[in-house]
Amino acid sequence: RETLGEDAETKTTEEEEKEQRGSHKQIEESRQRLAKLLFEGTQLVTNVQVAADCREAQRRAEEAELRLQRVERLENEAKTDACKFEEIASKWTLAKEKTIPQELWELLNQQQRQCTLLLEEKNKLIGELRQELQSKDEQYVYALKKQSDDIHLLSERMEEQIRNMLKNYRHELLQIEKAFELERQELLDDNKKKWEEAIQAHNAQELEDLAARMKKVEEFEKQLNQLHVQGVEEYNTMKSQLESNVQTLEEQLQKVKATYQLNQEKLEYNLQVLKKQDEENTIIKSQQKRKLNRLHDVLNNLRRKLAKQEKQLREENQNLAADYERIVGQCKELQKMMRHFAASDTEKFTEVWLMNEEEAKGLIRRAFEADRIIHTQQLGLPWEEPCYWFLNNTGPLKDYKTKSSASKLAAELLTEMASAEGGSENPEKAEDQVAPLQNISRKTVKRILELVSDESGFLIESKLLRLLQPLGKHERTLVKLDSIFAALEIDSEDDLYELVDFFLKYRAQDVTVTQVGRMGTCPSCCLPFPSQAAQESPASQDAEDPAADTAEDGSGSQRCELTSPRGSLHSLPPTYVRADDILRILKAFVRDFDKLRGKDDSAKDSLRGRDSSKDAEYWNALAHAIPESKLKLWDALLLALERY
Repeated sequence: RETLGEDAETKTTEEEEKEQRGSHKQIEESRQRLAKLLFEGTQLVTNVQVAADCREAQRRAEEAELRLQRVERLENEAKTDACKFEEIASKWTLAKEKTIPQELWELLNQQQRQCTLLLEEKNKLIGELRQELQSKDEQYVYALKKQSDDIHLLSERMEEQIRNMLKNYRHELLQIEKAFELERQELLDDNKKKWEEAIQAHNAQELEDLAARMKKVEEFEKQLNQLHVQGVEEYNTMKSQLESNVQTLEEQLQKVKATYQLNQEKLEYNLQVLKKQDEENTIIKSQQKRKLNRLHDVLNNLRRKLAKQEKQLREENQNLAADYERIVGQCKELQKMMRHFAASDTEKFTEVWLMNEEEAKGLIRRAFEADRIIHTQQLGLPWEEPCYWFLNNTGPLKDYKTKSSASKLAAELLTEMASAEGGSENPEKAEDQVAPLQNISRKTVKRILELVSDESGFLIESKLLRLLQPLGKHERTLVKLDSIFAALEIDSEDDLYELVDFFLKYRAQDVTVTQVGRMGTCPSCCLPFPSQAAQESPASQDAEDPAADTAEDGSGSQRCELTSPRGSLHSLPPTYVRADDILRILKAFVRDFDKLRGKDDSAKDSLRGRDSSKDAEYWNALAHAIPESKLKLWDALLLALERY
């Protein structure tokens, strides 16, 4: 490479590119021809489907138009028949008034003729519908035949396309193989020439390297002789030095033996002292065992007292639970009565409103009609009917107060918390600066929303997730929450509060149950009951360590301090909600949330009350539907007509 230089390398690369152009060109041409053939064959095959789709669309359009015409004809026929039937039925009352037999006979003949005409029209309509049904059956048979023909044509074209593609693929493959074989032969010839030239250059280089190696061998022999003489001298000096070191080490060994003898005598003395201490410890241990037995007796007495107290408290809890159920039933009955009375009051209010509103609008329409006659007949001016907002209203005014959406509330909350944490050095002070959210800590809500956005990525589309990667953490969390709320149908602020409250209640119940299972307490009333350790035999308790009994007594005192699961849920720290529980909590929330949405919202709206601030404005507008200028115009016209 050094002898040839860089120019030779560039030449070789250019030659390789020239060699590859022929095969690549052949491959590209074959690929283009095959792609064109495939496109044309696919278009030929899909033309059958396109034609079938076009026919089906045209048939459906014609069918829809015929159906509309048939429905319209049936409706018109029903209306006319109903009118004729009413006319026939109305004449039966006249038959009772007839006293002359001839008139009654004529009336009966006339009724019979009309009934016969009505039945003939019905039979005619039924015949037309049967004829249409028969024509539809024929069209259906024709369509099936046409579809079978299309399928045969499609299969023939597909088979022909497959045969053409196989034939062309074989032809193009042979062309590509020929191009590669030609290039291979050319490459073999070029490489053979290069190989012979390289072998000749390598032989010349080997001869030069052999001469240089002979010179180096002679120089290395001279250096080895010099190193041998130098090594003999160094060996003699090192031998004398090592002999002196051996003498000093023997002296040190004698000193170590003397020290070992002295340490052995000290250890024997210490062993005797430890034996005496062991005897004293045995005596103390027997005393401690006797004391431990006394403490076990005291513990058993305390456990019996505890069991008695637990029984008493359990009975009291059952009584309280029965009272609670009774009070809850009374409360539900009272709420039911409230909803009933609220619904009836709302219905009565709506009826009175509609009655007064209809009367007022009737007067307004009479006034508008009089004004129209005055303008068109008396004044000769064009008249346009006024368009007031209160004329389009029907029924009581509705409340148009809208609550902020869940996404907007979550965005405001996360933004406030981020700004508060970034602006203050202490996060606890920043939490105090932000007002609480319906007795729920904003830090807790922020933690829950972040966990939901991190663990609910399966509710977000993959395209949106790829677009969110370059964004910041705050913006990415907001977009994720928006998509998750849309998937879970969480729209309003109340829905968001229900979600957070459900998370806290669910996690608090889980924590209480785990503590109950670990400590041996009753989950219904949170009162301690004897655990399995308290029910063991006294013999096994005597074998336990005293430290375990003291720890057990301490845990028993702590069990009594457990709070009820119905206590304050919003005071739980946000770390109680773990990432592993997010999917399970969301699943339970969606199931219960659908049930909550299925309830009757009308009773809640009636109990909540309505906004009556705009009622006076509405009735005042109805009372002043005719403006003051219009009244002055009427007065002036009245005076002018009286003078006339």
